[in-house]
Amino acid sequence: MSSGDKLFGRLLNRQPPQPSNSADTPSVQRVGLQLHLNDEGRVIQLSGPLRHLLAQQIPGAQAPHLLDYLMPHSGLSVEGAPAEWQGQSLDLDFFSLGEHPLHLRGWVQPLGESWLLQLIDIGDLLLERRQARSREQCQLLAAQISEQLRLCSLTRLPEVLAEQLQGLAQRFQIPCIAMALLDEQAEGWLIHQHYTAFDAPGLWEIDQRLGTGLDSLNGSAPQQLIPSEHPRLQGIFGNAEGFAVPYHNALGVVAWLLCGFYPAQQRAPDLSERDWLQLTAALAGPLLERLREHQHHLQLERLESLQALLGTGWWEVFSDTAEVQLAPSLADTLNLASTRLPLHDWLEQIHPADREELTIRLQTLQDEGAPLLLCVRLHRPDAAQTPIWYRLQGQALGIGRNRRLVGFMLDISDIKNQEQNAAAAHARLDNLIASSPAVIYVQRYVEGALQPTFFSDSLLPLLGWSLADCAAGALVERVHPEDRDGYFERTRQLLREGSVRARYRLRDSRGDYHWLLDEAKLLRDDLGLPVEAVGLWLDVTEATLAAEKVKQSEERYRILVEDSPAMICRYLPDLTLTFGNRPLATYLECQPEQLPGVNLGSWMSPEQREAFLQRLSHLSPEFPVSTAEINLQLPGREHAWWVWSDRGVFDEQGRLLEIQAVGRDNTEVRRAQQQLTQSAKMATLGEMATGLAHEINQPLNVMRMAIVNVLKRLSNGDAQIDYLTDKLNRIDAQVQRAARVVDHMRVFGRRSEIEQHPFNPAQAIEGTLSLLSEGMRGKGVELRVSETGFEVQVRGYVDQLEQVLINLMVNARDALLSKREADREFKPWISVYAERDEYSVRLWVEDNGGGIDPRLLERIFEPFFTTKPVGVGTGLGLSVSYGIVENMGGKLSVRNSTEGARFCIELPIVADDQITSVARPE
Repeated sequence: MSSGDKLFGRLLNRQPPQPSNSADTPSVQRVGLQLHLNDEGRVIQLSGPLRHLLAQQIPGAQAPHLLDYLMPHSGLSVEGAPAEWQGQSLDLDFFSLGEHPLHLRGWVQPLGESWLLQLIDIGDLLLERRQARSREQCQLLAAQISEQLRLCSLTRLPEVLAEQLQGLAQRFQIPCIAMALLDEQAEGWLIHQHYTAFDAPGLWEIDQRLGTGLDSLNGSAPQQLIPSEHPRLQGIFGNAEGFAVPYHNALGVVAWLLCGFYPAQQRAPDLSERDWLQLTAALAGPLLERLREHQHHLQLERLESLQALLGTGWWEVFSDTAEVQLAPSLADTLNLASTRLPLHDWLEQIHPADREELTIRLQTLQDEGAPLLLCVRLHRPDAAQTPIWYRLQGQALGIGRNRRLVGFMLDISDIKNQEQNAAAAHARLDNLIASSPAVIYVQRYVEGALQPTFFSDSLLPLLGWSLADCAAGALVERVHPEDRDGYFERTRQLLREGSVRARYRLRDSRGDYHWLLDEAKLLRDDLGLPVEAVGLWLDVTEATLAAEKVKQSEERYRILVEDSPAMICRYLPDLTLTFGNRPLATYLECQPEQLPGVNLGSWMSPEQREAFLQRLSHLSPEFPVSTAEINLQLPGREHAWWVWSDRGVFDEQGRLLEIQAVGRDNTEVRRAQQQLTQSAKMATLGEMATGLAHEINQPLNVMRMAIVNVLKRLSNGDAQIDYLTDKLNRIDAQVQRAARVVDHMRVFGRRSEIEQHPFNPAQAIEGTLSLLSEGMRGKGVELRVSETGFEVQVRGYVDQLEQVLINLMVNARDALLSKREADREFKPWISVYAERDEYSVRLWVEDNGGGIDPRLLERIFEPFFTTKPVGVGTGLGLSVSYGIVENMGGKLSVRNSTEGARFCIELPIVADDQITSVARPE
């Protein structure tokens, strides 16, 4: 093998031939670089033309090692002794005096007692390889960029473009990169998209206008831009160095790839101008194509939307095939399955009344080129449907056999229907004017005056006049003398303001006067000058007379309301008065005109006000009336009770708008009832005096006996502490027992509170038993009391319910004792128990006294009715008890059971949501 073949093979990285064992000294080539090495790899001698490019070594005491000439990464290739490198191809990078290292390739062969390292320069070969690899990578990258931009959706196009710019910037370390497109509207350049590294200053913004500065560059190749050399580009790259790459198409340069703060030759030396142009084309080409596609898509959408909104579409007739092509929107409107169909099928869509004319006009268009303009109706099987009108317009393009028939169809159904409706409306208006009970007139403006020029036919039946009888002077003469000043003012107002509404009387042909409602409007010309007045007369004689009667009736009603002794008012759902008559104002010590705006609830306690509002909330259109007794704190008075009746006024949706109320003062009756109840209560206390005395004497006797025993012990000197303590505790318990009886007598005997409050009826049972139990047992009457401790609330007065129970139990006791006088073996008992359901609670008082005569059951609750001997009973106990229970919203009833009488007190339960915070028990 020749030396040239060996050299070429080594350049191609082929293995060199194995060294022969011949003792002949190999020939030394004088190209490249030759290094004579000893067995340790130290350099003995340098030769060859490349030795002058090596970096100078610092001379030392011994020969430098080969590693001293190599760059660090090449040291791994020559580890060990030269004998170990033999038979290998060595690629070594040497330090050089230039900017770049020396890339050399060679092999080691023995030379006598030393070794010869022969090297040749492969820098150009590596550069070409690197550039080839760079071109392949750029082509692959450009293909990927182009594919991404072509395949993405139009909505993601800006996002994908930004991602590709970011990828280029990060791949080639470009701080700022942007794509500038030609702005046709402003005749300049516009930043379409850009990317800026996080540590780089921003040069551009999206949609930033660059003006025409880029036009000054030569668009044939990438340009290294320095702003000082291109003053017009100062606004593009600022004070930084820039790099611009153009993109050409048939229109010239239409896009630029801008790289800011980027010296391309230093940062990307392996990229050629062709590579930059290829990358720019990969970005700009698909981008502009997609943008054109987007613009075309938008234009199609606008066209389709416009056609859909107008109900129109284009058509084209092909004479040679007798077919017609329709716009998709038009085909959808006509409910056609295809956009291309035979001409005959298209004509079948037209109404038979218009089909023949359209056929002839199309033939004329084909033969003579006469423009087509025709309004036709669509054929609809259902004749009752509103017809659909289309306007067909077409023209012929070209001449002879190449003539094309094109045009459009426009939906004019609204216009046609409006025309028909207008014609019908005019006909109806003419008929209405002729048959209207109102008189329609027109007055022409002539030299400052209004002269009648037209009256409808209803003038003659109404007033018996004709147009000739209504000249200007004659018309004024027929106006009632008292209304003439108003008629003249009506004319002046009409000329001044342009419209008027007046009422006056006119005399008819028989001499009778009619009240007329005159409404007129003045019409003006373009200069604002009066032309004529159009108006109508409406006979309102009956309505005017009826209004007078209503006015008189309202006056009588007002007098009746004001003079009524009852309180009459109206108020809103929040209790704000809107009207009140004089009696209500007198009670509230103010004037009637001061009542509107005053809140009726300001004279009620919080509990009364909340109960009042709850009662109003139950009003409905089906049950609009409610009656109740309300309690108020009036000025200058302690308390007042009114019997109040409300009626709600509702709107169409059932919402409460207003309340109309009538009330009367029930204060005296209420106070009389209270006095009667208090009297009955004191009478009850009087009847219980003997039992109460026994109730108090019992603990007194116990205390006296305890004191006597203590004194005896003290006199004997036998008084122990435990004994004294026990006696004193017993005395204290008896004192508390007597105090409870006296305190309950005091509470029971005082007047009841003004307002009712929720309470547990078990409290009344406990109070009654505390007053009567000992007396009953002392007289030999057994009390049977069942469990009554359930939690329930009723509204009323606990002391008055206690009074009712006392009356029932005392009456039962008297009946039982009277029966025992006749029968000493008789065992009397009284049973007290309670029960409840979801809505009410019932308290039962039952005895075994034999019952009440059935003939007396209906009269037992009448006032002053009694079965006791004269002077023993008042006959008010059960009557007052009945009124107390009824006032609490309950019912007191009686019936005979198997062994005696059975009284029932039934009271309604108060729901938790109806117990106000003021009255709610702890």
